[in-house]
Amino acid sequence: MATGYVKGVTLPEFWERAVIKTWEEGDIVPTEYDKLGDPSSRDMNILLHVTNPQQEPRIHRAFPGGLEDLEAYRLEVVEGIHDHWIPKKAYETITGIGRKKRHNLPLTETEKEALKDPNLQKWSYTYAQRIFAYDTPDGAITNQYDEALEKLVEAPHTRRAMFSLLKPWSDIFHHDPPCLNLVQFRVLGDELRMHVTMRSNDGFKAAFMNMWSFTDLQRKMAEDLSGRLKKNITPADYIQNSISFHIYGFDFSALSKFLETVKARSFEERVWDSRLDVVQGSFRDARMRELKHTGDKELPPRKKLALWKQAGADEREEYARILGRRLG
Repeated sequence: MATGYVKGVTLPEFWERAVIKTWEEGDIVPTEYDKLGDPSSRDMNILLHVTNPQQEPRIHRAFPGGLEDLEAYRLEVVEGIHDHWIPKKAYETITGIGRKKRHNLPLTETEKEALKDPNLQKWSYTYAQRIFAYDTPDGAITNQYDEALEKLVEAPHTRRAMFSLLKPWSDIFHHDPPCLNLVQFRVLGDELRMHVTMRSNDGFKAAFMNMWSFTDLQRKMAEDLSGRLKKNITPADYIQNSISFHIYGFDFSALSKFLETVKARSFEERVWDSRLDVVQGSFRDARMRELKHTGDKELPPRKKLALWKQAGADEREEYARILGRRLG
């Protein structure tokens, strides 16, 4: 298996280098998502190390997706704003179907109908749910984030401040088990390190958004820990072990345009400072879009409050207008 190590100072720098390294040095491997005629993927076991993930510039302008999508995904991972989109018993239904298929058992009519439901297929768990409300078959629910925070408060140098997103008793039967498997935080001096293990990472289409969101979780942990320890803890190294960092064959045409951009533009022309008005305006639009959802997708009150706390004064006025009342 091809292996590699990529180190950089900022997020866009090391993400770009990781994609190029995988394209040039990765193994050629078929995937379970390939369609007839698709080329095989490029695949590499890669260790990614960014020394200052909060340093600007923080955004690569050529990452696949828009700025609004980037903010919505961050909110999904860090604030859990899409947890309520998960249909009741969705995870149990999907893994139950997987278990029956594995053992060649017949499906009920209800299970057959469930397979036709794209919402059920997509939303059977979220990372935030596994981190902040991890449930087990006995009905217990654990906030792994809070438990990790307490470990760091007790002993900042601990190796035990971690959380696992796996449910080994049932993930094996799921068609899309969590790509993010393990997260560990450690404090050295006054700096918070974050270590992440991913079983699978779509290096071109998803990795940048993943890293953007995971390092925001690191920022949140550093802020919460600073408050508890009564001293400033800063987010520092972010280290990610991607067991399979890959580029799908069906994305090669899009990748070629990305590579052309890298050759044609200077690094400064390929990145954005996340504090720019154009970026913050798009982030604001993303939050407003989430706030305006109605029906089954309407945000629960506590999630609306979470968005409100991140908003500026002008944005809070808009929130109040949309909701017809003030949140605080």
